[in-house]
Amino acid sequence: MGISAVPGSGKTFVLSHLAADLIARGGLEPGQEVLIVTLVNSAVDNFSGRISTLISKQGLLPRIGYRVRTLHGLAHDIVRERPEKVGLEERFAIIDEREAELISKEAANAWLSANPNTLDEYLDPELDENKRDRVRRQQLPDLVYHLALAFIRSAKDHRLTPELLRYKLDAAPARLPLAEMGWAVYKDYQRAIAYRGAVDFDDLIRLALDLLERDSDFLERLQSRWPYILEDEAQDSSQTQEEILRLLAAGQGNWVRVGDPNQAIFETFTTANPQYLLDFIRQEADTRRELPDSGRCQPAIIAAANQLIDWVMQDHPEEAARNALTTPYIQPTPPGDPQPNPPDDPDGIRFIDRKYSPDEEIKAVVDSIERWLPEHPQETAAVLVPRNARGVEMINALKQRGIPTHELLSSTQSTRAAAGALGNLITYLGDPTSAAKLARVYEVWRRSWREETEKQDLLADIKKRIRGCSQVETFLAPRPDRDWLSEISEGLPEEVLSELEEFRNHVIHWQGTTRLPIDQMILTLSQDLFTEPADLALAHKLALVLRKAAEDHPDWRLPELTGELGSIARNQRRFIGFSEDDSGFNPDTYKGKMVVTTMHKAKGLEWDRVYLMSVNNYDFPSNQTFDTYISEKWFIRGNLNLETEALAQLEATHSTGEYDWYEEGVATQQARLDYVKERLRLFYVGITRARRELIVTWNTGRQGNAGASLPFAALTGKQE
Repeated sequence: MGISAVPGSGKTFVLSHLAADLIARGGLEPGQEVLIVTLVNSAVDNFSGRISTLISKQGLLPRIGYRVRTLHGLAHDIVRERPEKVGLEERFAIIDEREAELISKEAANAWLSANPNTLDEYLDPELDENKRDRVRRQQLPDLVYHLALAFIRSAKDHRLTPELLRYKLDAAPARLPLAEMGWAVYKDYQRAIAYRGAVDFDDLIRLALDLLERDSDFLERLQSRWPYILEDEAQDSSQTQEEILRLLAAGQGNWVRVGDPNQAIFETFTTANPQYLLDFIRQEADTRRELPDSGRCQPAIIAAANQLIDWVMQDHPEEAARNALTTPYIQPTPPGDPQPNPPDDPDGIRFIDRKYSPDEEIKAVVDSIERWLPEHPQETAAVLVPRNARGVEMINALKQRGIPTHELLSSTQSTRAAAGALGNLITYLGDPTSAAKLARVYEVWRRSWREETEKQDLLADIKKRIRGCSQVETFLAPRPDRDWLSEISEGLPEEVLSELEEFRNHVIHWQGTTRLPIDQMILTLSQDLFTEPADLALAHKLALVLRKAAEDHPDWRLPELTGELGSIARNQRRFIGFSEDDSGFNPDTYKGKMVVTTMHKAKGLEWDRVYLMSVNNYDFPSNQTFDTYISEKWFIRGNLNLETEALAQLEATHSTGEYDWYEEGVATQQARLDYVKERLRLFYVGITRARRELIVTWNTGRQGNAGASLPFAALTGKQE
């Protein structure tokens, strides 16, 4: 059975009751379970708790008769039973996402160092040699790294080992340079994790499918163990996930797939594709169902979401994008439903069609929040942004006004600040003769002075003096014949002299920590940098992260380890903290506060009042000639999207005929269309997070040339 479930229709509620009903009926044999497969770990906890409660109410033992897993968790269960069948040791290890990223970054950097000019053929020919050199040093490492991540993930989804891919590349009728690069990084990446006697999460899925296909007796046993399979968030299913579940369900056919193709928003980051669910629903015509009733939103917000579906299906100027959204339309719950919709309030939904600059948009939203929040202490509210960087800007603006906030971004402000402070200090310790880095360390050490008006002049003066020190060693290790502080002390205010002496003593102490293991070094430095218990606790966790990195990479020195802190400080990597956000987020816990998060992270959540920001044609393009795309880099010729071109070259290795061979630029155009469709669904997700009030704004972008997105204009009736 394939089920299309609209936002707020209660699919988790329905699936939990279905699982509990199957268990309570007594239809399971000893050793059998209902298998529930969902997308994220927080949903695993949610399902497990609900089902346990339901079956306990019927006098049955909790935690028995069902198994809830993510796809990775299910693949792990399968492979763990017979690892030898897929060439693994009995006690094989699994590297986590952070470690996988580190290894792939190492492999990508190694390839770029060995092949510094290989990608020159893709650089914009208008670049002069100085710009080319700068691009090679500053831009290409990050581009190659992200390209390699996507390439490796896609290769494993196609179940291509480096050896098999090498065979296909050798047999290719034409040159595929990006695929060659992807293969080289993939080969080194795979060798590195094999050296650790480990696999990554994508390997687990691939190996689980291999095992099910190779061992028919084992497959039959699993089919008997799991006679009912319930799949949640099926719009985010990948080809491999579908193949695994299809094999497991082949014995009985009791496979229920529930999802909303209109909420498929992770294609850019994963191998997911909503087309798998759509095709399944269409093929299973006799057993397809809809869950169209939703009590989440007030009727005016439902009308806006349905209007967006209509506009996309009928009037989107890019005809190929008209299947981005589909029916069913959202229906309010009928009278007497236990989840009634909030009262209809057309004034509760506002599309602010004003031409804001990015800073003006933030100010306007903060002004609105400042007026609204004190009068609604028992309501929930959120600001949803397209990207983490915009969320950080919003958080900073809210905190400057003293507005209570909660961050649901890749990393919190306190984590970024702690990682940044430690990173700056360790960066200096790795280059102890740099006056500029020492001045930055001073600013970090006295960062609390930024908020004290009477201290700001002193802070700026001393920072300038340190930066002007021509030989740092004459300050930190003075001798009678060379003492920088003595040389400048004449006429120096006592306050400045005393401050420089105190700072020097601290730096000398910090330099002594370089002889310690990295985790002890972090903990020692943090005692001088932080006083708040939360910051000290974060420093302890950062110390553990860096110790693990140092153990996994014995050749790393301070610069590489500092890079890890930098990734966390720049909000580029999720850092697991201490809150319930890591396993599940409950908006009702934060009444009277503004939650700031991305539209992607908001999926599955809801608030009384929602602000959608940056709904312009850069963040939400429509494949028009005036649109630009974040994945197309300014330094690459012809606006090529190198990541998607590399994946197209990977696909070409499967080519069986001359008409489906790789043609440069075709994949970039398709990626634009796919991105347009995904962003339409993201806008739909953002709208349907609001229960009572929705405020939507746009800005002109950093270059000042962005306009309101076409779907925004369509919903305001101002589309030209």
